[in-house]
Amino acid sequence: MTRRKLEHYKFSAVAANVIEAGKPLYTQIKGQWNQLYFENDNPVIVELACGKGEYTVGLGKQFPEKNFVGMDIKGDRIARGSLIATEYGLNNVAFLRAGIQYADEFFEENELSEIWLIHPDPQVRDRDENKRLTNPTFLARYAKYLKPGGMFYLKTDNTFLYEYSLEKLSESNRFQLIEHTNDLYESPLHDEHYGVKTHYESIFVSKGYTIKYIKATVL
Repeated sequence: MTRRKLEHYKFSAVAANVIEAGKPLYTQIKGQWNQLYFENDNPVIVELACGKGEYTVGLGKQFPEKNFVGMDIKGDRIARGSLIATEYGLNNVAFLRAGIQYADEFFEENELSEIWLIHPDPQVRDRDENKRLTNPTFLARYAKYLKPGGMFYLKTDNTFLYEYSLEKLSESNRFQLIEHTNDLYESPLHDEHYGVKTHYESIFVSKGYTIKYIKATVL
């Protein structure tokens, strides 16, 4: 482990806005995000596989009337988002260090208002479909966590994942597609990215990739 990663892990271990194994809220937070962490009744929004938390922090800055949780298994990544959120004084931003496959342990039915999935690994090999974060199993979980009328958003540079996700959302009896585009920045939906770009998204765009975007709601 590099020295920088070690420093990030140490930061997460003491950061008040990081919930991870060994901290009391880790086993208490399910169904209690408003009560135990945010201490308000504002909507709770989750960014899955948040990486460095760029979207979590970016949205948290723009929407102080909403609560944001970035979830990722990589402690060194979320430590960076945690630090930035702390520097900005964003009390409406938290980070959860856990694998998405364990989300049932942290989110109760109908607890969330929105779920964001930003540039996840497309897992293009057929044998890896069970790892795709928009496969039917994961979509069913998201529908359970979201309140009726709750929103699901996907951004990706990967055409395969975009088309796969459209297909699976269309087949789902829990979601209704609202809008989608294969070129977000050249579409009428442009403003829906709220001016937030991840580091890697900026690289994708500079190389000529278009950003795909899907918006769906829970029935």
